[in-house]
Amino acid sequence: MGAAKRYDAVIIGGGHNGLVNAAYLARAGKRVLVLERRHVLGGSTVTEEIYPGFKYSVLSYVVSLLRPEIIRELELPKHGLEILPLESTLTPLPDGDYLVRWADHDQTRRELYRHSPRDADTYDDFGKLMYQLAFAVKPILGIVPPDPTSLSPRDLLSLARIGKHFQNLGAEQFYALCKLLTMSSADFLDEWFEYEPLKATMSASGIIGTFLGPRSPGTAYVLLHHYMGEIDGVFRAWGFPRGGAGAVADAIAAAAGRLGAEIRTEAAVQQVIVKNGRAVGVALDSGEEIRARKVVSAVDPKLTFLKLVEPRELPSDFVDAIRRYKIRGSSGKVNLALDDLPNLTCLPGRGPHLRGAISISPSIGYLERAYDDAKYGNFSRRPYMDIIIPSMIDPGMAPPGKHVMSIFVQYAPFALEGGWNDERREAFGDVVIDTLSEYAPNLKDLILHRWVVTPWDMQEEYGLTEGNIFHGELALHQLLFMRPAPRWADYRTPLKNLYQCGSGTHPGGGISGTSGRLAALEMLRDS
Repeated sequence: MGAAKRYDAVIIGGGHNGLVNAAYLARAGKRVLVLERRHVLGGSTVTEEIYPGFKYSVLSYVVSLLRPEIIRELELPKHGLEILPLESTLTPLPDGDYLVRWADHDQTRRELYRHSPRDADTYDDFGKLMYQLAFAVKPILGIVPPDPTSLSPRDLLSLARIGKHFQNLGAEQFYALCKLLTMSSADFLDEWFEYEPLKATMSASGIIGTFLGPRSPGTAYVLLHHYMGEIDGVFRAWGFPRGGAGAVADAIAAAAGRLGAEIRTEAAVQQVIVKNGRAVGVALDSGEEIRARKVVSAVDPKLTFLKLVEPRELPSDFVDAIRRYKIRGSSGKVNLALDDLPNLTCLPGRGPHLRGAISISPSIGYLERAYDDAKYGNFSRRPYMDIIIPSMIDPGMAPPGKHVMSIFVQYAPFALEGGWNDERREAFGDVVIDTLSEYAPNLKDLILHRWVVTPWDMQEEYGLTEGNIFHGELALHQLLFMRPAPRWADYRTPLKNLYQCGSGTHPGGGISGTSGRLAALEMLRDS
């Protein structure tokens, strides 16, 4: 039946961007089919119940960047999407002290004053500047990147609008933005603050998902990238989806289905079918062929153009650019099922601090040394960790009285010296648990189940080339009109009727859905 039925578009990959793309095409009356390789939708935005009663946000685990227009236009709350706020970020310190930043501004200011009156006074000025810069850059994330070498009226007009947009920035904001685009997160924060744990915890936002350290140039932009989210109109807010990250994908899939999109799981695409220089459909691993007027890839650029498409069908300079595209995986994930709550030495017992994030980032030096291990092919012996306890926010994530813990870890390089295997995976998990136990001594006694996900697992099980969670590094040379390759950042490809809509396109990674939406709008424009 697949061979007999012809679609307007077939989408490779049922991650959140692929689902958003399908929803917008179906909303415009197109006949759309989404093909997901795994048994469950979501890609990296997935919830899985590996052990009975314990639900894990396996990879992606928090939400902030999901575009409000997507939530509004697809009516995602009607389809079950509910974002619960994260209330704080706690940084336990080796000496038993702590730093905590609360959702309440006055509480945060009092806490900062306890450590550094100077930083407490500076914090508001810094926050105001970052808000202004994020507000200035955010519109750029919602446009199709223009080609600065093109003389087409559309590209020239778009470039003129961008130029006028930045011309309206004040001098202070313009120079600060130039710094953010080129500096390291640590150096940028050094200009503002003196308290080391504050600088370290804030700079950690600049290294998430990158193969860079806090002192590496370019990480200040990644820090800004993570400042550009919002929840219910609250700028810079982060939250947890009720039901886990998979609830985001489920809501989008429900919206797409209601609009008429067809979605299939356990349907692995082996190849894009090309005839006379045009994509005309896909061939599945099962041998089934599906014809479509347009083919859309929601998977990363290397997987798309080096495996699903025969390189001979593409210009050699484009293939070379994709081969040079930086997509090094640097992070792992440890998901725990717990018999009870961990007891932190710095703040013993239950409390609101367990309903927010816990950051193991005591100093810039600590983070940089963790990166040093990765530079030479090893996982960090004392890693940076970003931790949440989802069951404290959404009790339905675990059985009554039990809990789940989500631990995002850096660094774990894909290109591990000697390669990844079961023994090294467990050794990596042991390092994470041993390090965290220094701050929560009862943790080891609480662990019922442990699930360790390495960059190798992310590639083999979840289809992320080299385990890169952003489908490519958010480096300056891989942003805007350079993502994933010059002249091909407008969601089109050198192959006629083949489009791309994954996080390897502008504006990059995170649960935003922007790439899926913009690609769909460009496809409809071409139609």
